[in-house]
Amino acid sequence: MSYLEEIGSKAREAASFMNRIGVTRKNEGLLAAASALRVHANELIGANDIDIANAKQNGMKESLIDRLRLTKERIEGMAVGLEQIVALEDPIGELISMKTRPNGLQIGQRRVPLGVVGIIYESRPNVTADAFGLCFKTGNAVILRGGSDAINSNKAIVNVIQNALKECGLCEYAIQLLEKTDHETATEFMRLNQYVDVLIPRGGAGLIKAVVENSTIPVIETGTGNCHVYIDEFADIDMALNIIENAKTQRYGVCNACESLVIHKNIANEIIPLIQKRLAVKQVEIRGDEEACRICKELVPATEQDWGMEYLDAIISLRIVNDIDEAITHINRYNTKHSEAIITKDYANSMKFLNEIDAAAVYVNASTRFTDGFEFGFGAEIGISTQKLHARGPMGLLALTTTKYIIMGNGQIR
Repeated sequence: MSYLEEIGSKAREAASFMNRIGVTRKNEGLLAAASALRVHANELIGANDIDIANAKQNGMKESLIDRLRLTKERIEGMAVGLEQIVALEDPIGELISMKTRPNGLQIGQRRVPLGVVGIIYESRPNVTADAFGLCFKTGNAVILRGGSDAINSNKAIVNVIQNALKECGLCEYAIQLLEKTDHETATEFMRLNQYVDVLIPRGGAGLIKAVVENSTIPVIETGTGNCHVYIDEFADIDMALNIIENAKTQRYGVCNACESLVIHKNIANEIIPLIQKRLAVKQVEIRGDEEACRICKELVPATEQDWGMEYLDAIISLRIVNDIDEAITHINRYNTKHSEAIITKDYANSMKFLNEIDAAAVYVNASTRFTDGFEFGFGAEIGISTQKLHARGPMGLLALTTTKYIIMGNGQIR
């Protein structure tokens, strides 16, 4: 049996075990894992320090190093995320419908686990705990393939969680990590359809494209984030400035950060210099169209490539439009179907934006940074889906379930 087949076989056994236990035992495992993360925080940070040092040596940019870094606060956040999942209602076993046919058959649908979930992701070691928590609560086994840049952190986290499960008398193979991070193993993993029921990529456009093109396992795409904020002509200036600063600068290397500004021409002269001044404090480079650069000399001329760019850095694009229709057309052309926002006091424009923008999350007068399972009340999240089948937006517990029909009879034959 090959390396991957052995992992897949253990995952299948774990999925079968998970299908036999109830919510009380699952919650015991989650609480034990949360406690273990806190107890072993220094050990996890020590492993993470090795990854951080390697990342700096390899010239990784600071915004991506920030995604990689573990701190006491972030480990506490991972533990709290698991505890929040405990508090959530278990969807497994939910009877969605039950109808009686004319022949007396009762036909219904019950919510069940997906089975074995594979997740391929980059950089962020907190994903390791989040993915485990959501999969475990929904009765799924999970096989994780993180990036080589976070391998020491991920190994330490998985080891801590596996030991916690084992001490509770639960199946430690409910979470497994591929410790081989080479591309050949990753490609082979994408074709492990005899063991893995669904594959979820989390990362940049290159990773997602590779998984979609190479996988023989059904894929749930979690997309990149070229997120826009549209400043309508009826926007509140102070609100717009605060939202832009938060959406762009709170964290650069995340998929729900604002990467593009679209501004109505009637408010452009007033607000663009204020935006430039506000973002200059955070050393953010603004790449504007020709008219924007005329209004504010500190802007850098944008190219066509900038309109579709997910920078994950202290850079943002800016384009002036004639009306809301042009704004919507521009956003729908260049966005990645992730998160888009309008800042306006006009009800009709806010409703038009909500109705016509094609994205997983559409905001009125709020920062795009809220597109997150934690913020949406899901506890942790497995990713943010930008596709339209099965799941869309932040993926919580329900996204990790499917249904099966249950049919109750009393001797009917056809």
